[in-house]
Amino acid sequence: MERTYRIGTRASPLALKQVEEALVMLRRFYPGMRSKVIGIDTYGDKDKATPISEIEGTDFFTHEIDEMLLKGEIDFAIHSAKDLPDELRNGLFIAAMTKSIDPYDALVSKSGLTLDKLPESARIGTSSLRRKAQLKEYRKDFEIVGIRGNIEERLMLLNKQRTTNDDQRKSRAKSRDERRNIDAIVIAACGLIRLGLSHRITQRIPLEILRPHPLQGSLAIITREDNIKLLELLSIIDSRKEILS
Repeated sequence: MERTYRIGTRASPLALKQVEEALVMLRRFYPGMRSKVIGIDTYGDKDKATPISEIEGTDFFTHEIDEMLLKGEIDFAIHSAKDLPDELRNGLFIAAMTKSIDPYDALVSKSGLTLDKLPESARIGTSSLRRKAQLKEYRKDFEIVGIRGNIEERLMLLNKQRTTNDDQRKSRAKSRDERRNIDAIVIAACGLIRLGLSHRITQRIPLEILRPHPLQGSLAIITREDNIKLLELLSIIDSRKEILS
């Protein structure tokens, strides 16, 4: 393959690891495949204040990359499949969906305690409405805290130390930032694995407690629907073919 394919992705460390993962799969079939990775800071990467609950199902994390695809500035894009909007932009197509490397939600706790052993009224940081509702259903005493940011930023929240009651009162008077003093966070296990941080997983949360997003751990490869040659090339790693066969 003499051509160099331009691959669009978010610029985070996790997104770049996902591109590496997809390229390993593709190069099993196309050993000479050349690529140029273009990292793009999307609006979703810059805006770390809007709650995930307000943007689920939208193109919050993909809009700028979609624009570049439609303009022909990149050849295809690689996303976490669960980041896709409910409806793709006209002119775009999912060329391939990979198998999930791990569908579970993971608990990372400051104390090393599992979900059932966390103290009463423990503060759990997470982003999605799905996780928040199911965690509350499991233990009503949990205080669920909305958090944003990449995986590294979320893990850093666990480094914040608990303050005294006086300090807490002063802090509340100055700010309603609920991200401080978090006892544990819940994030996708696949993200930790891809970043080489699987040792940080305290517990893979049982499916009867947290039912993960159906596309969690899978990657989606998107290109223009009129690029028939590229669609055919990329579909070689499409796991949906196995379901249909």
